[in-house]
Amino acid sequence: MEKTPASPALHLADVTMFWGPASGGVRRYLEAKRHHIAGCPDCQHSLLVPGPHPAWSADANQWLRQLPAWRLPAGDGYRFPLRSGPWREALIELAPDAIEAGDPYVTAHAAQAAAKQLGVPAVGFFHSDLSRLLALRCGDWVRPLSGRYLGRLYRRFDWMFAPSDVMASQLAELGVRHVSVQRLGVDTSIFRPSAVQPGLRDALGIPRDARLLVFAGRNTREKHVDQLVASLDELDGRYYLLLIGAGMPVGSHPRLRVVDYVADEHTLAAYLASADALLHAGDAETFGLVILEAMACGLPVVGVDAGATPELVDEAVGELVPTARAAALARGVTRLFERDWLATGAAARRRAVRHYGWGPQLDRQLLRMSQLCREGRVSDDSGAEASWPHKGSVSA
Repeated sequence: MEKTPASPALHLADVTMFWGPASGGVRRYLEAKRHHIAGCPDCQHSLLVPGPHPAWSADANQWLRQLPAWRLPAGDGYRFPLRSGPWREALIELAPDAIEAGDPYVTAHAAQAAAKQLGVPAVGFFHSDLSRLLALRCGDWVRPLSGRYLGRLYRRFDWMFAPSDVMASQLAELGVRHVSVQRLGVDTSIFRPSAVQPGLRDALGIPRDARLLVFAGRNTREKHVDQLVASLDELDGRYYLLLIGAGMPVGSHPRLRVVDYVADEHTLAAYLASADALLHAGDAETFGLVILEAMACGLPVVGVDAGATPELVDEAVGELVPTARAAALARGVTRLFERDWLATGAAARRRAVRHYGWGPQLDRQLLRMSQLCREGRVSDDSGAEASWPHKGSVSA
């Protein structure tokens, strides 16, 4: 029988190292995927992630399995698997119908090896721009090396998902042809304008007539948090900035407020909905999930015209600035509030609801996965299609 989302035998497994106590977009994507599949009696979902010790989830389905991995120094709690063998064996034990790898490291190689042994498709998701991240830390000399590595790795997957057009273009430049754009989504019943929390501004010591800008994310180099803070000096005293995330620069400006990492989506939505606009200086976004979450809360967005941000933001829902410098960011904020910024925020909410609900996004992905399970074709390292044996014809 062909396997489709209506077939009870469809079992999907995800594996990633992007799972930690302060995880961001990848974890929210995987949790949304889990919730969506839980509502489909025809599908089963398993997730394999790193942790301090071996463990299974406590619920009866035991859908989440944790394998021990080395904790990254200054890595916000992320852990890095050093050996692929235990991950390969755990995936083989799960015996899914398709495996999705969410990072380009050890777990990706384990996913490919397990899929080959099981005779099932291996799928990659290009969540992270590894070449750019390495170049920021090591210099541009590393780009050709990382590009060759990524090209070889991703050409060995049976299919690749990219969260944005810009990331799909990067895969094409690496010679990866079997790609589809799989955008992320937002739960518009949680992230909504009515999530505003009365009294939150008073609790933060923000005047009621202030214009509150907000950013949520990690304090990493490519987010340019220092430029967000510096933009306050380019703006008049009405403007305050709220930073939400681990490692933010507490006390670095009198009109700056900082809240530690927020794991609960309802709490994050309350902070976002209580602000007036999102100020986002990231110029290397692979998708920009917090942008979408802010839009769903009815916030207009000031962002940088780079990375995937322009795929979400235009003049109808905010302002784009040419660089992630404080002066440019401040000019974007000024232009936004010279307009009818409330109407712009309302347009942002409408766009999020109309185009980015999790349900349609994940239904599209499940359709692609079911097609891969049916087709019995893969692409080899050269990009040419080759036959692969269906699950059950290879001994585990």
